[in-house]
Amino acid sequence: MDGFSLFLTILTAFGGLALFIYGMNLMGEGLEKASGSKLEKVLDKMTKNAFVGVLLGAAVTAIIQSSSGTTVIVVGLVNAGMLKLRSAIGVIMGANIGTTVTGQILRLAELDSTGSASNAMKLLQLSSLIPIICLVGLIIVMLSKKSTGKNIGQIFLGLGILFTGMNAMTAAVKPLAELPAFGEAFAAMQNPILGVLVGAGVTAIIQSSSASVGILQAMSTSGLITFSAAFPIIMGQNIGTTVTSILSAIGTTTNAKRAAAVHLLFNIIGTVIFLSAIYIVQNIVHFPFWDDPIDMGGIANFHTLFNVTCTLLFLPFIKAFEKLATLIIRDKKSKTPVEQFTLTLDERLLKSPSLAIGQAMHTLLSMANLSKYNFDAAKDLLITYVEEQAAEIRQNNDSVDRMEDGLNSYLVKIAECELTEFENRRVTMLMYLTTEYSRIGAYAMNILENAETLHADGLSFSPKARAEMDVIFAAVDDIILTALKATERSDTNLAYRIEPLEETVDALNDTLKSRHIDRLKNGECAVESGVVFLDMLVNLERIADHCSNIAVYVIGSSRGHENISRHEYIENLHNKTPLEYKTLLEDFEKKYALE
Repeated sequence: MDGFSLFLTILTAFGGLALFIYGMNLMGEGLEKASGSKLEKVLDKMTKNAFVGVLLGAAVTAIIQSSSGTTVIVVGLVNAGMLKLRSAIGVIMGANIGTTVTGQILRLAELDSTGSASNAMKLLQLSSLIPIICLVGLIIVMLSKKSTGKNIGQIFLGLGILFTGMNAMTAAVKPLAELPAFGEAFAAMQNPILGVLVGAGVTAIIQSSSASVGILQAMSTSGLITFSAAFPIIMGQNIGTTVTSILSAIGTTTNAKRAAAVHLLFNIIGTVIFLSAIYIVQNIVHFPFWDDPIDMGGIANFHTLFNVTCTLLFLPFIKAFEKLATLIIRDKKSKTPVEQFTLTLDERLLKSPSLAIGQAMHTLLSMANLSKYNFDAAKDLLITYVEEQAAEIRQNNDSVDRMEDGLNSYLVKIAECELTEFENRRVTMLMYLTTEYSRIGAYAMNILENAETLHADGLSFSPKARAEMDVIFAAVDDIILTALKATERSDTNLAYRIEPLEETVDALNDTLKSRHIDRLKNGECAVESGVVFLDMLVNLERIADHCSNIAVYVIGSSRGHENISRHEYIENLHNKTPLEYKTLLEDFEKKYALE
């Protein structure tokens, strides 16, 4: 083979590799979209059952076709506090099993090597399957109007491109078998340490053990790779795939770093034990196949055997892995509340938009609860002013502002991902809700300023004003709490309770303004404190208005609309559910009746 022919052969092999990796990613994306990321959503609800974690890790990895991708998601979940380290270890172990699915699929290429085959078998050969798979995928994509059908078509197209790349690599590798240097290179792989290093190095570069195993399977068609050379390479590939999770753990919490460390420890220890056991047994019994060429099926089977055995072997020792990771990576100084909220918005989760949206909702609820806490605390300061409590409210408000900025930036990044219609509605709703809860926090700060004015000027409310204030504050506290629960549960029944409660607050506000103006005219309270009281009522009314907006967004999202107008919302309440609305309004008016 001359130099130019060698160059074309290598170029063809790399082109096949590019198609293979692209096809694998395309198929994985289609599978993930078709599943609606349901399997990945379960990861944030993990229990302490390690076996369930293994099954979930294997299932998710089989879907997204990447153990590295699963591990990166797990690191993000641990970093965000959604998954405990011990539960994450089981998922990581399962990911190693799930990644073996690709190798088992690729062994179908061996059917092409059968010289004499029946017509039925010829139909199953890749040379026959590839055009059929691609044609089916193209037809489904072109004819489907819904995203579900297009996702299924994408799976077929990805699979067809994957097999096309595999065929190209296989065809390019076969002529290389004639080169003495090629044979000598694989002969050197008989050294197990060198084999492990090569497998780890190649996988670390392309950051995919599935692709690395696919390359090895393609090269096995040359007949130069023996069982003794393939075993260390396959085990090294498992070590190399941990590079992605290690890189993803940079700048994360201590537990997230430990999760990445467990991934590395699990694969290194598994390789050392398994490799040692194989060579000890080989030296005692001398495997008859040891120096024979290995085929695609042999590589796929050993890859599966190695990962399943290691998982079963280490499953009872999850606590030991947790302790070992804790010893290696020590606890650092705890993060401040603001830093912790920032950490929950982990960009690693953008690989799975559904999980990223869940994290955004988690942060939104934290911001909403902090705003409500500030509201309750500011109300108390109107009666008894405490400087330390006022400082805490200000600090919390800074946290709310930072969370709002972080949420808006994070939601924009999620919006740039490929989203389903449902996910797109959720992102839009979260953008609106972020603004609404931020404004509630801002009006809570205004109430704090009302309290500071009273304290600085030595003023106080009259007993009548205090009694009235307790009633309207109770009503506003109720509406904020209802809005929070409706947001957290996406509960339209709760959301529908907000508008009659908001009208009750409006009515209270009008009545209290009128009464307080009468007291001012009669000289029953000071003008200065009267001004503060009226300003406080404005803030309370605005908070109720924002809670009403929250109800609009929650109901609109549940109906499949990115947004519904407030006018449409009010009209629906009065016209379509008049009896229910009237009953709720009467109940709230009785509950928050003034003396």
